[in-house]
Amino acid sequence: MQTMLPKFIQPYYPMIEGVVIALAILIVGWIVSKLFEKWVIAGVRRSKIDEALGRFVGGLTRYAVLAATFIAALGAVGIQTTSLVAIFASASLAVGLALQGSLANFASGVMLLLFRPFALADFVVVAGKTGTVDDIGIFVTSLVTPDNEKVIIPNKKVTDDIIVNYTARGQRRGAIEVGVAYGSDVGKVLEVLVPAAKKAELVLGDPEPAVAFVGLGASSLDFKVLVWSKSEDYLGMLHNVRHVVYDALNEAGIEIPFNQIVVHNADKA
Repeated sequence: MQTMLPKFIQPYYPMIEGVVIALAILIVGWIVSKLFEKWVIAGVRRSKIDEALGRFVGGLTRYAVLAATFIAALGAVGIQTTSLVAIFASASLAVGLALQGSLANFASGVMLLLFRPFALADFVVVAGKTGTVDDIGIFVTSLVTPDNEKVIIPNKKVTDDIIVNYTARGQRRGAIEVGVAYGSDVGKVLEVLVPAAKKAELVLGDPEPAVAFVGLGASSLDFKVLVWSKSEDYLGMLHNVRHVVYDALNEAGIEIPFNQIVVHNADKA
């Protein structure tokens, strides 16, 4: 085919051929990169993994294919790519060292999105902070505290610390501590506390409420009322139980003592 071209073009034929091949590689690579991105996102959706992670991984796949396509296209026009790859590798290492904190947060974000220790709207304790999960990002996780403060936590701190998820099980157990005066009939106290706990609003019947005699305090006989509620009803349930327990003890004439300090005067010599 080269001999069929005009003579003044024939010397440039290898270069022209390389450019045409490079353009073809770029076009095919562009199409393939888009297809790969769509396949990755579709696969993530089928796996029920967070779509934000799917889009991110899909984007990474696309750009990786484009980078390989670009290097192949340079090779087609006769440019030595070995040194170029080495430069890219060195640059990537330098960027990685400079951004190692951000990369650690990214890796932790991927773990959170994959393993899902908590979901949006869960009530959790992470990195020592308590609140409702507002957002799970690639680099940070956001909580809204009970005081309506927004707390933004780097994902590395989230995965490096203990995570407590109060919502995951669907139910929470609460404990109300009650002290009654010494001399009170323990059996009567139990007969008052158990029905009171059962009739409190938002308290679940299964598991049933329970009352335990837990200690002999400095000023009182100590009991613990154990009750269950749905996770979202927890605070309201505790309020209701305290209310009915207090009223029930008053109606039964059982004294709730306050702390007392007894001072003995020593005889003067």
